[in-house]
Amino acid sequence: MRLHLQFSRYVVVGVTATLSHYSVLVGLVELGKWPPVPATLVGFVVGGIVSYTLNRRHTFATDRSHSEATWRFAVVVSSVFCLTYLLMNFFVNRLGAPYLPAQMVTTGMLMFVSFFSHRLWTFARAAQP
Repeated sequence: MRLHLQFSRYVVVGVTATLSHYSVLVGLVELGKWPPVPATLVGFVVGGIVSYTLNRRHTFATDRSHSEATWRFAVVVSSVFCLTYLLMNFFVNRLGAPYLPAQMVTTGMLMFVSFFSHRLWTFARAAQP
């Protein structure tokens, strides 16, 4: 698939996953009175589930089994999860930034890392024996 088409699909899926993430984040902060950093990490997990499901189906044509793609996805997402924590902690707790703008900046920064990691490794065609 051409890079621009694949990236466009990734963005559409990303918007859907991000809306899931942000809905959980805002719900936990505003209704549940959670602190923003743990709330965003729970939202991140929900968004990750949405992302895997939709990207596997609509963005990346892959011959990898679910068992192989899932652990690869988990490695990438775990790395991005840690980067999300570091960035959100820095923006919110160190700089005193409001949590939603901080999350938007964090999401934008990590979108490219995620896309290329998934394209080149998670969902890349499996090597043929």
